[in-house]
Amino acid sequence: MTNSIISVENVHKSYLMGKEAVPALRGVSIEVRRGEILCLMGPSGSGKTTLLNLLGGLDEPGRGHITIDGENIVAMKEEQVAKLRLRKLGFIFQTFNLLSNFTAFENVEAPMVLGNQLRRRDRKARAAWLLEQVGLADRIDHYPSELSGGQQQRVAIARALANDPPIIIGDEMTGDLDSETGFEVMRLIRRLNQEQNKTVIFVTHDPRMAEFADRTINLLDGVIHSETINTGAGEPT
Repeated sequence: MTNSIISVENVHKSYLMGKEAVPALRGVSIEVRRGEILCLMGPSGSGKTTLLNLLGGLDEPGRGHITIDGENIVAMKEEQVAKLRLRKLGFIFQTFNLLSNFTAFENVEAPMVLGNQLRRRDRKARAAWLLEQVGLADRIDHYPSELSGGQQQRVAIARALANDPPIIIGDEMTGDLDSETGFEVMRLIRRLNQEQNKTVIFVTHDPRMAEFADRTINLLDGVIHSETINTGAGEPT
């Protein structure tokens, strides 16, 4: 596939259950285009979360190759992978994972502090701008406990964009939200993808959310079972 930003080649992953090695992925190969929204689906135990964790550098394959934006993460040391995550990957989780004692503004600024690439004044300007982009300009001084679930997830999206990574990884981003709020979050993801050319890879159990993707890969028993191109990606029908 041309213009690939992620390449996964013959990846295997097993986990020890007692003394037995249980395979989670059995030779998975995929290519993700730059600027694509890719959805991973499948029943529990299909390997989709394992694959997402490998793509995010949160786990290592037992065998195979994974290249992120031209960098072979399998050959990297843990410290190098951590630096790559800060630069090139933004994460959005089902349970938001916001720091409860940080305001919305401080949560968004935190990855920029860790990245140490911007001056304090520029960090603060970017954090305010990102919160404005996700519709929370009037909530920057609110703590997570003072925000609705949808608002917390929008803060999480702004945080994922903090260091301007080319890739966003979402794990059940709408799983803890009601349907309409979930649609709002996915519309925002789609807009950011179109306006900023972000590559998005997300896991969902909800086929309605999958309709926002350009392509859906279904996994079953650790292998790719099917692949669907969504020619009308956008609003669910």
